[in-house]
Amino acid sequence: MQEVFGFLQDNAPFFVSTVDEGNPRVRPFGFVMEFEGKLWFSTNNKKNVYKQLKTNPCVEISTASSDGKWIRLKGKAVFDSDLAARAKDKAIETSPTLARMYKAADNPIFELFYLEEGEATFNSLATGESKTVRL
Repeated sequence: MQEVFGFLQDNAPFFVSTVDEGNPRVRPFGFVMEFEGKLWFSTNNKKNVYKQLKTNPCVEISTASSDGKWIRLKGKAVFDSDLAARAKDKAIETSPTLARMYKAADNPIFELFYLEEGEATFNSLATGESKTVRL
């Protein structure tokens, strides 16, 4: 998990893909954190991405490094209010951007989700190597 977290963090923004009425939707994200053995991502409950993930939790995330390495991470987005309550405090504490956006962990539009059944595939354009890890 640490390798996946580090790659996403080092190569932000990363791109999150969802499904909206059968069509793909992709947008950049910048926040990821590891907390209690899970990878967490942030959004707000007024955005289309939130509605799409609540309707269909299947998600893929991808980004690339400047040296031709890239990752594809897939899984199911889980919105768990009990776990997220603890994670939100850490998110606000560790991310100045989230602190500016939401001001406090109890902001009613602030949402965190983690990935369940996660699988990350690392690839290299330079060498053709590929490696898959399960979260």
